[in-house]
Amino acid sequence: MPVKNKLMVFDIDDTLTNSEVKHTNSLICGMNHFGITDINTDWRTYANATDSYVFSANYEKTHQKPFQMEFMSEFEEVMTEHFLSYPDTTEIKGAAALINAIQQNSSYAVCFATGSVGALAHLKLTQSNISYPVEVLAHSNAHFTREEIVRNAIEKAKDYYQIAQFDEIISFGDGLWDLKTARNLNIHFVGVNLKNQADLTAHGAQIILPDWKDFNLEQLEQLLEIKTTH
Repeated sequence: MPVKNKLMVFDIDDTLTNSEVKHTNSLICGMNHFGITDINTDWRTYANATDSYVFSANYEKTHQKPFQMEFMSEFEEVMTEHFLSYPDTTEIKGAAALINAIQQNSSYAVCFATGSVGALAHLKLTQSNISYPVEVLAHSNAHFTREEIVRNAIEKAKDYYQIAQFDEIISFGDGLWDLKTARNLNIHFVGVNLKNQADLTAHGAQIILPDWKDFNLEQLEQLLEIKTTH
């Protein structure tokens, strides 16, 4: 296996898996369980587009008292039960093969950073037949911000692949928050899924992939001006 001196950070919902709609419905169901019914579902208006932050903001608005992180366990259980009522998650075209190929035949390590709760993130990847090391999955159970989650994923990848620092890091995501997070952390960004193409392009995204089936790593590295070391 090649030396893993570079890193790919993957968002999950609608980047690797077709899951955003049922995830959103499960998120709303979880908040309803806690007596929250007046919910702003334009996630772009929140300071942080993560399950934990959206839950906490709506909890405090509804109940006029501080949110407790200990609520996350029950919230995750309710979300998971609702999520399992839907048909199994499918991959974005080519995702499973891409993740496998990157892990086996490239100089890139992989990790996963999602605003989702952890149990749902695991379900989405497993149902989509995407093989991944659970040790490199970072989620929102203990973090409110996307930046914290991506940093956590990078640190997990360093530990798992036993490397002090990656030479290059590329973040892949479908949402405007993924682009903003990558910029805040000063790492490369590549958009995936054309549904948010207008938003991403308007905010300066240079590369947006429709899916993974025609993914070309060498071509991508050229566009990002990354030295090829396969």
